[in-house]
Amino acid sequence: MEKDKVESVIRKIVKARTKQGLSYENMANELSITSAAYRKIETGETKLTLERLFHISEILNSSLPELLEIGNDVFQQTNNESTSVYQQKVENFYQDNKEIYEKLLQSKDEQIKLLNNLLESYERPLCI
Repeated sequence: MEKDKVESVIRKIVKARTKQGLSYENMANELSITSAAYRKIETGETKLTLERLFHISEILNSSLPELLEIGNDVFQQTNNESTSVYQQKVENFYQDNKEIYEKLLQSKDEQIKLLNNLLESYERPLCI
C-alpha cells in the first residue's frame, strides 16, 4: 500500500475512534496492547498489520472496505455467514502467497543440495 493510502486509513481510524469517544487507552485495551503501542500505530511509527486492522474495524464497528476506501461495487458476493467476500479474498491471497513461498523454499533447498553436490565433487581428489 502506498504511504498516502496508509495515512488515509489511519486518518479514518482516528476519525472513527474520536467520533465514538474512544481514547488510546480504550483502543489499546481492546487490542491487548499498551496505549503507547496503539499511539504508535496511529502516528505511523508502527506498521498496521492486516490482523490488527481487522480487529480495529471490529472495535470501531467499521467495515474494512469503508476503512480502506473500497467501493461497495468491488465485493458483490457474500458467504454463508453474511460477511463480505473480502475476507475470503484475503484468505485466498494468503493461501496463494503461502503456496508460492513454499515453492520458493523448495527451490532454495534444491539449489542448496545442488551446490553441496558440486562442492563435494570439487573436494574429491581426482583419480588419474
